Amino acid sequence: MEPTVAITGATSGIGRAVARAFIDAGAFVAVSGRDREAVDRTVTELNGDGTDAAGTAWGTRADVRDERELERFFERVGGEAGPIDVVFANAAVFGGDPGDTPIDDVPYADFDEAVRTNARGVFATVTEAVPHLADDARVIVPSGSVAHEPTAGMGAYAISKAAAEAVARGFAADVDAAVGVVDPGLVATDLTGVERARDPEEVAPLFVWAATDAPAADLDGGRLGLREWRTATR
Repeated sequence: MEPTVAITGATSGIGRAVARAFIDAGAFVAVSGRDREAVDRTVTELNGDGTDAAGTAWGTRADVRDERELERFFERVGGEAGPIDVVFANAAVFGGDPGDTPIDDVPYADFDEAVRTNARGVFATVTEAVPHLADDARVIVPSGSVAHEPTAGMGAYAISKAAAEAVARGFAADVDAAVGVVDPGLVATDLTGVERARDPEEVAPLFVWAATDAPAADLDGGRLGLREWRTATR
């Protein structure tokens, strides 16, 4: 039986690349995002013409800032495909220019938005997913070195990612599912503002491995990255 995977923030960047990787592996992938048209377009692209996709994509709009939308999203995923095996809490915003947003210049509104989306959004995502999780489900929260290393110009994003990691550890301590952080290193996305970095497609297999083949005990409450993935799969 192929896994059921639910991904927030799945219409671009790492989220979309991971969705594609799971589709290629034969999973049922539920994608969500703030922009309904982008979600519909992503689902169409992931499904292709119906002959070259090993798995199936389905999607609907869901904003992680609104727990009611997340509640409906996970209820519909459960209705479409049954218990959820993997949740990828990927949705995030930056609020400024990556690398050029010193924390002492961040407006309160931008700080609040980053925390609401990147930290509270992870909390809401996992909270609403828990009633629909399979017995051996895994929940993955993406993060990076900015969450634990001083990095100039990363504004509220770095702070919100540190908070998101703390949310993951809290759930790891209190729920049956394996909940952990996956760090893909520097990836070229709108949130990093870096062009000379790994493409999202290069790191997507890391997330699939963490969600399926990595020891659950290593993920749960922990932090997996490129080194662990390469050591396990070489």
